[in-house]
Amino acid sequence: MNYYSNNPALKFQLSHPLMQKIVTLREQNFNEKDLFDFAPKDFEDAIDNYERVMEIVGEIAAEIIAPNAEGVDKEGPQVINNRVIYARGTQENHDALTQAGLYGMSLPRAYGGLNFPLTPYVMSGEIVSRADAGFANIWGLQDCAETIAEFADEETKKEFLPRVCEGATCSMDLTEPDAGSDLQAVQLKATYNEHDGVWYLNGVKRFITNGDAQIKLVLARSEEGSADARGLSYFVADNNFDHTIKVRRIENKLGIKGSPTCELVFTNTPARLVGSRRMGLIKYVMSLMNGARLGVGAQSVGVSQAAYDEALAYARDRRQFGKAIIEFPAVYEMLSMIKAKLEATRALLYETARFVDIYKAYEAIESTRKLTPEERADYKEYQKLADAFTPILKMFASEYANQNAYDSIQVHGGSGFMKDYACERIYRDARILTIYEGTSQLQTVAAIRHVTTGNYLKQIRYYQEQPISPEFNSFKKRLDSMITLYENAVNRVVDSKNPEYIDFQARRVVEMAGHIIMCYLLLIDATRDSMFSKSAEIYLKFAEVEVRKHATYIKHFEVDQIDKYRMV
Repeated sequence: MNYYSNNPALKFQLSHPLMQKIVTLREQNFNEKDLFDFAPKDFEDAIDNYERVMEIVGEIAAEIIAPNAEGVDKEGPQVINNRVIYARGTQENHDALTQAGLYGMSLPRAYGGLNFPLTPYVMSGEIVSRADAGFANIWGLQDCAETIAEFADEETKKEFLPRVCEGATCSMDLTEPDAGSDLQAVQLKATYNEHDGVWYLNGVKRFITNGDAQIKLVLARSEEGSADARGLSYFVADNNFDHTIKVRRIENKLGIKGSPTCELVFTNTPARLVGSRRMGLIKYVMSLMNGARLGVGAQSVGVSQAAYDEALAYARDRRQFGKAIIEFPAVYEMLSMIKAKLEATRALLYETARFVDIYKAYEAIESTRKLTPEERADYKEYQKLADAFTPILKMFASEYANQNAYDSIQVHGGSGFMKDYACERIYRDARILTIYEGTSQLQTVAAIRHVTTGNYLKQIRYYQEQPISPEFNSFKKRLDSMITLYENAVNRVVDSKNPEYIDFQARRVVEMAGHIIMCYLLLIDATRDSMFSKSAEIYLKFAEVEVRKHATYIKHFEVDQIDKYRMV
């Protein structure tokens, strides 16, 4: 079993036309081919490298991580003497990936990384999540190293980045008992000691994923007397297990039990400043959070794939009334919707990853030379697309992962309620996906400005112009009608000039945009490969109903009706 090679949809994504541009920008015209033996010589060599590494990830995921998942869920991590001890299977997973040299996949080669673009790295996150969503949090937190690589000084990079490539674990320590989503309220204190030239951290952090990690990015209040985001800076702390950082407890969670979620106490913990003072939340955390949301998108798609795998296998094997239950319309309709939602969000995941890849590549180039006017315009365009697509990816992928996990249990019937079947664990693991790294409601807040400024509509118009197989012409006509409904709904909401009314209707217009975008992505993919044709048609029928539902609601909802929804 191999979770890469047995899923042709993944290899398909590495063949996307934009990959040529991504690889060329990332490799800066392959200028490292003479410096490192493992650097690619050309585009084909780079894609071959990605595929070979994905094969290794796929094998480890299928042969080690997935078989360990049930045991890890039962055993979980422990706190012993204020330190976290992973479950046996979690440690085995981590050791296998470390020994294979897979950590630091997207980091520069100069620090021991593979210099992969984000697209194959995101793919590895999907593959690992399919095997065990809980372990995917430990694997995915190497994103912290990206922040160090992008914003830290050279001395800090040289100290920490090679360690990540060697398998050092990471965490991002943001939330506190009184500062959840409102990170401006962070109070953990950072104090600079003039005598030894070191920053020291004191305070408490809560709900920290992989909290006892070796390398920790910590948001702290560095400016005495401040009370808002401008008083916060970002620090990297080395968890030397010298008792300046103590794990007070591990949270007893509904799911993703292999990933230790910790409450931490910092006592005079030495740390290094990352970047500039006062920019911790405004710049660095926002950058890290966008990467984390892309990661949750990958995790969600992996969970959807796992849910589909379990439901499909059970439906084929389980017999009732003399035949396999997959032959009953009520069951095969449910399975077809799980698959359509899976493939729609996978298309959105890799489209978003490609947008991020291109603008990040330009940022890396800009650190070595000035961008040309054409390059700068391209950079700005892809940055805007990445900002627009990240929140709808995180929202849709996480919501669909929950729906698919729910339906997977339903396909299993009463058996799905029992711990004998993996779908029960997958269902519990899925529930956090709509909550952490920004709830679905917060993703709507991030996305609505791309509705009101017309960014989504502009990209939809771009997709309209792409060549589509003639067999889908009738689908395009139906999409045209959906776009008209979307435009009318947006105009009605925006023309109200009422901020509260816009916020009230935001989820509906954002969902309308997302449905239309995913329909187009599936049609474009189905034009390139017929394996997506069925899901394109099924998802279009589903999306058409959803778009019309939202359009009707907005059309018949007046601004003054909001008062009826207020809590008394």
